[in-house]
Amino acid sequence: MKSGNTACKKEDLLLYAVTDRSWLNGHTLYEQVERALKGGVTFVQLREKALDEEAFLEEAKEIQKLCALYGVPFVINDNVEIAASVNADGVHVGQSDMEALDVRRRLGPDKIIGVSAQTVEQALKAQEHGADYLGVGAVFPTGSKADAVEVRHETVKAICEAVDIPVIAIGGITKENVKDLAGSGICGIAVISAIFAQDDIVGASRELKARAEEMLRC
Repeated sequence: MKSGNTACKKEDLLLYAVTDRSWLNGHTLYEQVERALKGGVTFVQLREKALDEEAFLEEAKEIQKLCALYGVPFVINDNVEIAASVNADGVHVGQSDMEALDVRRRLGPDKIIGVSAQTVEQALKAQEHGADYLGVGAVFPTGSKADAVEVRHETVKAICEAVDIPVIAIGGITKENVKDLAGSGICGIAVISAIFAQDDIVGASRELKARAEEMLRC
């Protein structure tokens, strides 16, 4: 069952921002995400591990409206029910979350489903079960996800060669090391602190996007 969902375009995955409220510093998440969008972010994932369901739902509604204004796909991390409730563009799930096949049954054929993968076997299974794209990593050491497992660049390349769906790299990516991913077969990068921990979120997003484009040309 390969995905035929045209809602997920490869070019939309160039600079994929994953939210984190650790660095709000008196600002709202809405303000932070808007700055990222102004800087050229092409995809937004709302990731909330600590909010209760009601607060998560309200935030999802607001960020969804913001992404719609900028014409950028908006997905929810892990929480399939929140994604369904706000009619998000889709959801991203990890290996320990709801299986892609079940997510597809719950959300329907037109929603974007992303799946985290660390091995070729996991990647092939996700594709077979209807994933639209894969997030592979951590490609560098990262402090944003305590349980992140580092994935060798050779494995990233093997995954890209094994599947037909787009692959993005995630984990520890900075403006300095983006270039090291050249030739791996990925179509974009997913970042957290490289955008949201920066004082100038607009500028950081703009520079990361330019470096991602340069990496893909190599």
